[in-house]
Amino acid sequence: MDLWRKEETNMSIIRNVMDEEETFEDSATPISVMADAFEELTRSISTSSEDLRLVPFCDACSLVSVLFRCLGIAFKFAELEYISKVNDLVEASKTFDTLKNILDHDVENDSVRTQGSRSRNLRRVRQGLDLIRALFEQFLSSDDCSLREAASSAYAQVCAPYHKWAIRTAVFAGMYALPSKQRLIEQLNETDHSVEKEMRRYINASLPVIEYIDKLYISKNISLDW
Repeated sequence: MDLWRKEETNMSIIRNVMDEEETFEDSATPISVMADAFEELTRSISTSSEDLRLVPFCDACSLVSVLFRCLGIAFKFAELEYISKVNDLVEASKTFDTLKNILDHDVENDSVRTQGSRSRNLRRVRQGLDLIRALFEQFLSSDDCSLREAASSAYAQVCAPYHKWAIRTAVFAGMYALPSKQRLIEQLNETDHSVEKEMRRYINASLPVIEYIDKLYISKNISLDW
């Protein structure tokens, strides 16, 4: 009888632990998962003398795709470009261990700015990370700032200088199809309170990663105006 009760107690503990784990997993949101991943990358940059590894970088970048999907048709071009470039870096991770290895290889082959090169694709992924960072900053800048205003400002700041007229025109026209701020918050499983916390976490965690990538190019005397 005592053995049976002990077994029941053990099973009850296991069930409680599983319930707690499920609750924890359910509490994770797209932005919180993104923030976690980029905080880990930032810790790696700040505490390790080794170059940033490509696999965890790609894993973190892949999580950002959901944000582009939530923004709909206005950012469809950015979404497709971002995803294709991340996928190319994922493929590159089978050959190259670090971000620096990619740049070193393309510098050696004089192909850094060549269409389709891994170094060029890395620049475009970096641009995508910065676009979401800028969007979050604008989103939180004022309660009166609409999502359309926040997205338009972020795109003009980060991407528009490098896009042709036709793409810029299509993007700005699509801004009118963006959801409301509240709708985006709901799509991301956040609340008015939690969304500010998680967006700020991503802003703070992504910036050192963006700066790290820029410094890689600068160290090779490669300008950033492309």
